[in-house]
Amino acid sequence: MQNSPATFAELGVSETVVDALVARNITHPFPVQELVIRDVLDGTDVLVQSPTGSGKTLAFGVPMVDRLDSNGPRPAALILAPTRELASQIVDEMYRICHSRALKIAAVYGGVGIHPQIKAVRKAHIVVATPGRLEDLIERRAIDLSAVRILVLDEADRMLDMGFKPPVDRIVSLLPRKRQTLFFSATLEGAAGKLAAEYTYQPRTHVQAPATDDLGEISHRFMHLGSQNAKLPALLHVLRGEERGRTLVFVRTKRGADRLVKKLTDQREVAQAMHGDKSQAQRQRALAAFERGDLQTLVATDVAARGIDIVDVTHVVNFDMPEDSDTYTHRVGRTGRAGADGDAITFVLGDQRREMRSIAKTVGVFDQFDAASPGEPSSPQRDARHSVGGEAGERDGSPRRSRRHNPNSHRKGSQGFRAAKPGSATREAAGSTPRRDGEERGERSGERGERSERHRAGARTHAPAGKPKPSNHKQPRSHGDSGPAGNGPRKGAKPRSQQG
Repeated sequence: MQNSPATFAELGVSETVVDALVARNITHPFPVQELVIRDVLDGTDVLVQSPTGSGKTLAFGVPMVDRLDSNGPRPAALILAPTRELASQIVDEMYRICHSRALKIAAVYGGVGIHPQIKAVRKAHIVVATPGRLEDLIERRAIDLSAVRILVLDEADRMLDMGFKPPVDRIVSLLPRKRQTLFFSATLEGAAGKLAAEYTYQPRTHVQAPATDDLGEISHRFMHLGSQNAKLPALLHVLRGEERGRTLVFVRTKRGADRLVKKLTDQREVAQAMHGDKSQAQRQRALAAFERGDLQTLVATDVAARGIDIVDVTHVVNFDMPEDSDTYTHRVGRTGRAGADGDAITFVLGDQRREMRSIAKTVGVFDQFDAASPGEPSSPQRDARHSVGGEAGERDGSPRRSRRHNPNSHRKGSQGFRAAKPGSATREAAGSTPRRDGEERGERSGERGERSERHRAGARTHAPAGKPKPSNHKQPRSHGDSGPAGNGPRKGAKPRSQQG
């Protein structure tokens, strides 16, 4: 790499694309772009370990645009992303440079109408897609991938975490064997490394270490609460704190996010929800308001928050306990960015303490967890031994901080959370099943539970009131009858074959 930063032109980028970048006030490449662009222009496969927010979209987008022919077959390039937020961001980032080369780019993701997407895909040179919705189009024979020359897997490690390996394997099997593959991930070890080896041929590997200036420090606090009802007052206490800025509140389910926003609104706290049932326009408006600072509190599910890349989030609150150490890592990594300090606060109920203790031990914040008394937050001081990615060191009792790696570099390997004893941290295996378009298992299981609860509640509602309890002996029931004997089928009851 050169001693002084190269320009895009010096990296081999065409004048047309350089002018399009200058029109956006982008004149010099980021480090990851300088590492990757030449190799992509040469047509070689690349493996890139780089954190979120490092500029990797243009690292593959700029040379890709230069390598495609607007008069060639379509689509000629496929970009796979784990969430629709990320897919939408990629399209926004690449739109102008695509336009400068007379190329069309289209996004394919769930949660919106499929027919406009089918129409857009048929004209697109570049398709940016989530695996689930892309398989929907393949099943409808609405897209032909036989002419794809360039495949990009963006945030491949997250796709694995979310259970997308089977659909990704099926999609890749439909692509030409002779193609260029660009593999971007927060880690190139473990499952991500194995996947990269399967999909690439004689790749060039680049690892971008986070800049020292980007290392932030995070305070980890745990509040042991006696009941679910104690969470709202605890959250209000955090939100009304003097040093509180933009705050990201995590819940497990979509309905839980909506309920919490309503409760906060009742307490005159302005908040908005961000989850998979919101339209893309609603999510973009909420995210834009949060980024501008017009909205200070955003309540989000884990998957919906994966597209959030905002530097100055001061607090992350785990209103619902994370389901594993990876989820904890992703959540708290949203604060403490770009050299700023952050606070990560987790609410823990009595029956969750054992599980949360295990997670805290895995990610190296066990001392902070153990220091909290029931009903009280753990010490707010930044522990000298345990910080996100921090080095083990000696504590002298002073509230000093330890440096940490970039919060987005939290996958397996040297850039992950580090426990007090090097090498003692373990990772939780990703045992999730395939889910489409970013529906995470916590949300789905929660939704199923809520539907089951509504079903039982409906059965209680339709049961005849004021009647004596039935006797122990069985009463005759007509064929297909699903209500008490003699009353006929309950109104609105499903046939037995349709009941779940």
